[in-house]
Amino acid sequence: MAHNDDFTVTSRKASLYNPKVDHSETAVLKDNSKTRVEAVLFYIPHNTGPDELSCKITTYRKSPNSAYPIPVDEKSISLDHESCEKLSKLIGSGLKLRNEDAGDYLVVRLSDGTVDYSDLSPELVAKALIAALEDKIIVEHLRAVELTNEFVSAIKTSIHLAEMRSAISVLRGLLDSGEISESFYQEWCFNNSWAFGSAYIVRDKVRNISTSDSVDMLLPRLMSGYRDIVELKSPKFEVLHFDDSHRDYYFSAEVSKVIGQCHRYLDVLSEEASGGLRDHSEIVSYCPRAIVVIGRSHIWDEEKRKALHGLNSRLNGIQIMTYDNLLAQCEQLLSVVSYQDETDDEIPF
Repeated sequence: MAHNDDFTVTSRKASLYNPKVDHSETAVLKDNSKTRVEAVLFYIPHNTGPDELSCKITTYRKSPNSAYPIPVDEKSISLDHESCEKLSKLIGSGLKLRNEDAGDYLVVRLSDGTVDYSDLSPELVAKALIAALEDKIIVEHLRAVELTNEFVSAIKTSIHLAEMRSAISVLRGLLDSGEISESFYQEWCFNNSWAFGSAYIVRDKVRNISTSDSVDMLLPRLMSGYRDIVELKSPKFEVLHFDDSHRDYYFSAEVSKVIGQCHRYLDVLSEEASGGLRDHSEIVSYCPRAIVVIGRSHIWDEEKRKALHGLNSRLNGIQIMTYDNLLAQCEQLLSVVSYQDETDDEIPF
């Protein structure tokens, strides 16, 4: 027996006209002073396979001159099994999406994982499934389930690519919105250490390199494991100024300060972590480098970009980059990884 807020359907009563065909009780879909709409389900047996379902929906017109409602043939309809299935899917989907925004939606049947994507393109379906796999709970479950190596490899690749695209979108959004708080960018970089290049895939949770010195990030190099430093400053700061008298660019006061700060950090890290940090012997440093992210460069001309490249080349162990440089580096890395995914069996993650 199936219950509904408005009616109850009790199945499998033999028909008086055809004992081999069962039917449900009549369900009243609509009933007012002028009209009554009823529905009856019929179960048509087959020698092989499940019974076929059909439905008859009948509209009646009420009249004060008649004790019984009069059937209106032009407003009544009979649905075969296929039509019943289509109507059921349509109504089910409609109920699920009644509070959602307009757009295309994909339904995955949980019992067997089959997907009916009708006329949606496979590319859109793939993107939707990859987006769903960004859910951390689903990812953790996938890690715990025994799956084929090929499936695991494909899923991990898709997840990493989706995570990279999502992270790049967040960084671009922060910059486009004019956000200048260092804390937002520190959190983003801490969660996306790959943004600093393929040499840095993970990052340390430890930030204290001595009892009095704390850096923004410590990154182990992929090949050697030796640590480098990342310092993050606000995008609001100017990076370069132009000297009219000498017709050249020079670092701003804020950049000069952070360069001095990094020199101290590099000295301290070299001394404290040459054989491993105290209480963290796995953190080892040898000839460390520092990466500084500061300011914006999205409106720079070629001459100014070339000036930053030249000044960087003359610094020893320190690289200055803007947040726009970092964003461009992320997009380039995503492009490389996406290409490798299309051509290779493995991805460097």
